[in-house]
Amino acid sequence: MIAPLPKIKAILLYFYTNTDPKFLGKVKLMKLFYYLDFTHVKTYGSPVTFDTYINLEHGPIPTIIKNLVDTVEDDIDSSELIDTIRIEKSNDRGIHRVIATRSFAENDKKYFSEIELETLEKVCARFGNKTARFIEDSSHKEAPWRKTNLADEIPYTLATEDKDCLVDKEIIELSLSI
Repeated sequence: MIAPLPKIKAILLYFYTNTDPKFLGKVKLMKLFYYLDFTHVKTYGSPVTFDTYINLEHGPIPTIIKNLVDTVEDDIDSSELIDTIRIEKSNDRGIHRVIATRSFAENDKKYFSEIELETLEKVCARFGNKTARFIEDSSHKEAPWRKTNLADEIPYTLATEDKDCLVDKEIIELSLSI
């Protein structure tokens, strides 16, 4: 079961507020979600969003979150995120820039545990000023993307095959079953 919508919205606001907005397009946003979930899995054994990730050419993407973000551009009238973000197309570079309706605020912190906030901070510190291409290249070096085929679902347990994983496969499986 994916995280509740208010938490997804708070994550979107956090990423917007804590990354360089000129680099925050849809592709980079999907990679930030990947790193949020898989960094948290590698450290604590459970994801933050619980979304299902798929292996695509440009790296892993969260399926439900991507569909939610796409509606902001494709189906504005029924988009559940229209009060949180908008998408601005840039013709010169083909980027679909993500623009938040407001900044992440103190009140938004209520959706996260302290360790989730720390993970958000780590991901933004690592990738906040990086391009989508840089993050894509980084994700291609990780086992979850390397050990799955194009269009395959990426199991969270593949995170244990990366050197920086601090938890066992059994811990991840247990957290996902609860």
